[in-house]
Amino acid sequence: MERSTTTAEPHVAPLRRVTAADREAFLAPFVRRREVFLRLSRAEGSPLYVFDEAALQRRAVQFREAFAAALPTAAIFYAMKSNPYPGILRRLLACGLGLDVSSGWELEQALGLGAEATVFSGPGKTDAELDLAARRAERTTVLLDSFGELVRLDRAAGRYGARVRAGIRLTTEDHGLWRKFGIPLSQLDRFLDAAQSCRHVSLEGLQFHTSWNLTPDAPVSFLDRLGHRLRTLSRSRRRSFRFLDIGGGYWPPPGEWIHGETRDPASSLDERHVPRLERPAAPLERFAEELAHALQRSIFPLVTCQIYVEPGRWISHEAMHLLLTVVDKKAADLVITDAGTNAIGWERFEQDYFPILNVTRPGPVERPCLVLGSLCTPHDVWGFTYCGEGIEPGDVLLIPCQGAYTYTLRQQFIKPLPRVVALPPS
Repeated sequence: MERSTTTAEPHVAPLRRVTAADREAFLAPFVRRREVFLRLSRAEGSPLYVFDEAALQRRAVQFREAFAAALPTAAIFYAMKSNPYPGILRRLLACGLGLDVSSGWELEQALGLGAEATVFSGPGKTDAELDLAARRAERTTVLLDSFGELVRLDRAAGRYGARVRAGIRLTTEDHGLWRKFGIPLSQLDRFLDAAQSCRHVSLEGLQFHTSWNLTPDAPVSFLDRLGHRLRTLSRSRRRSFRFLDIGGGYWPPPGEWIHGETRDPASSLDERHVPRLERPAAPLERFAEELAHALQRSIFPLVTCQIYVEPGRWISHEAMHLLLTVVDKKAADLVITDAGTNAIGWERFEQDYFPILNVTRPGPVERPCLVLGSLCTPHDVWGFTYCGEGIEPGDVLLIPCQGAYTYTLRQQFIKPLPRVVALPPS
């Protein structure tokens, strides 16, 4: 259901209508716990991020088990950019996951929380960030993004007398904006030549990442391309690769839910004729199985290496929910809440569809209503409908499953940000 603003276009799956049964099944666990959410709102105030540690734990275990069945030695590194809330990171570290970081700030947080294994990816690493990686070389693997970064990491490691374990990021697209990440496959030989003169960098692996993966097609296709390229390398060079990081980008179930047409909050509201659409996501087990088959077909005959995976949104999706309160009812079809969409950082709900549950007056019927925030901008939109038996000032609203790329992207704009509170165990 999440769309990251920092990734490439998704592998598109056929659209289908979201039915009333789909919506009711999605909301049912939250309706059952409505009294818990009401108590939280009364005790802690509003708005709130609600941290659902049990859901996080469940998703982490499910991910680990799915990949262990297909790739028993795979190492899992949670992508911090998806949601860096310390409670999430502590729980995942306790589950035995490593952390995938994309900045010096994230690396500092990860190391400060006791992460024993981190992979440091992302373009444009600064000298200060490479210095930090060199100082903590025993717990950091740097995924090199360019020839210049290789030289600068070698220089930084030399200053500290360190030898840094590293991999090469490979771009999955040779044209367009995705070129920002990594080097083209055609330059792999030249990069390996350059690394031979870097005495403080131990080049031991490869990495790539595709995103918005509703199906395994994109990473599987790149694994086949990579296998073709590896066949051109000498046997000694292939033996030097001890890990292959196949990235993440796996979409959580049920898939991406969107409005059936581009919404404009300034236009008239008539939601009765606007379908809700879903791009279904493949089950995680299918991702794991098809990736394992591609690795057996294209990579393992050539390279003996450990596989790394970097899930983010798939694990953090259900880890946070948003609680809001209606503060004003300006018309039968227009209410204002106490939270602004600065809490999620971007105008996602003009396109993305999440059912809004009125936990004060729950009900199965989805009713047309502009549910807006309290920021001084017309793009402060939570949704165009709510589920419940009416809506009035003081009602508590729940938007479930806001754990990925919302808390991360929140911004200080006009209104303060919600506090985080823990959802009590059921």
